[in-house]
Amino acid sequence: MASGIGRKHRPLSPEEMLRVMEERLGSLQLDGKRVLVITPDSTRTAPVAQCIENFYRLLHGRAKALDFVVALGTHPIMPAEAVAKLVGSPVEGGPTRFEMTKYPGSHVFNHRWDLPETFVQIGTLSRREVEELSDGQLSLDVPVKINRLVMDYDHLVICGPVFPHEVVGFSGGNKYFFPGIGGWEIIDFTHWLGALLTIMKIIGVKETPVREAIDRAAAMIPRPRHAFTLVMHGTEPYGLFFGTPEDAFSAAADLSAELDIVYVERPFKLVVSVMPEMYDDLWTAAKGTYKVEPAVADGGEVIIYAPHITEVSYTHGKLIDQVGYHVKDYFLKQWDRFKDVPWMILAHSTHVKGAGTYDPATGEHPRIKVTLATGIPEERCRRINLGYRSPDSIDLEALKGREDEGILVIPRAGEMLYRLKGWKAQQPKSEG
Repeated sequence: MASGIGRKHRPLSPEEMLRVMEERLGSLQLDGKRVLVITPDSTRTAPVAQCIENFYRLLHGRAKALDFVVALGTHPIMPAEAVAKLVGSPVEGGPTRFEMTKYPGSHVFNHRWDLPETFVQIGTLSRREVEELSDGQLSLDVPVKINRLVMDYDHLVICGPVFPHEVVGFSGGNKYFFPGIGGWEIIDFTHWLGALLTIMKIIGVKETPVREAIDRAAAMIPRPRHAFTLVMHGTEPYGLFFGTPEDAFSAAADLSAELDIVYVERPFKLVVSVMPEMYDDLWTAAKGTYKVEPAVADGGEVIIYAPHITEVSYTHGKLIDQVGYHVKDYFLKQWDRFKDVPWMILAHSTHVKGAGTYDPATGEHPRIKVTLATGIPEERCRRINLGYRSPDSIDLEALKGREDEGILVIPRAGEMLYRLKGWKAQQPKSEG
């Protein structure tokens, strides 16, 4: 069972967070051990710097080694200045390993997903398991690979937040291993499995086939694993739980479901998601669509408002330019054409475009319209099959306060999930 503090009406103080970490770390036999802490990158709201300071205060001199790795998944490799801001310390070195000058003897690593030598295979999700998890829609063996860095340590500790999530239901827990520091094969599989399930059915659901796949993969890691899971509301922590990654995640997801899901009476015809600058490309800012699609009416529109964004994806932009954004059936009904595209790209595409249908005779029929009001040029928006609006043409102040008219402006979008009141979570099954 997980332990810790969770509340709905008042954020945790730094002293409370330190106390929870002190008590829980004191219960682990870490003296003389090499400890690796897995943290989120800067696309997640969390007091990472505060947690790193606490880890150092509580384990430096006790553990033989205390280091940190940033669970980038496939997000861009973080430069020194971004790492320094994340960890709350000047850093030296890089781009793989940095010295933290504020914390002598401790290092922070970028997860180098871009280098094949980063990974070691620790097992395989069998064809039979994959068929079971996907309700027969997928049939293949999936190699489970992870950053070989974990093999250099005696104990692994996850420290990061839990939010409603488009691929797995809720983020956090073992997701910091897969995709956080995992290999391409399991990233592709879990993302495409989530796409088959669809956002509408999976987001904000705690127990999903994708979560089960990730937990099974994490069980193959040949090292002890624990987790501190945070629940954020806005920019403040309201929960901090400790236990196995599975138990700590479960407790955090329950609180996140109460704090981070907004239930609305009627669907909106227009939602404007104003994206904070921690999302620096559409790949990450697409959460402005993911988190609101369940509350948008048929034929409605989502505008991702982010004038600061000028790139579709710093990592995958060329592939997305080739594929574009489409509903799931567009790919499934032309599978021979798209089967060799990384499934992660196809999943991202369908998640952004949303639900809909495709017929070779009549074309593509998305349920909603997705429009970019960003610094990405109109020609590129059209080419990738998304709408375009100049940010200057949108008067945010004039649109605020018009929920009764079916218009919603979300000032800091990307982490709160909007759903219709009365919706009930059910175990999702894959489709078509």
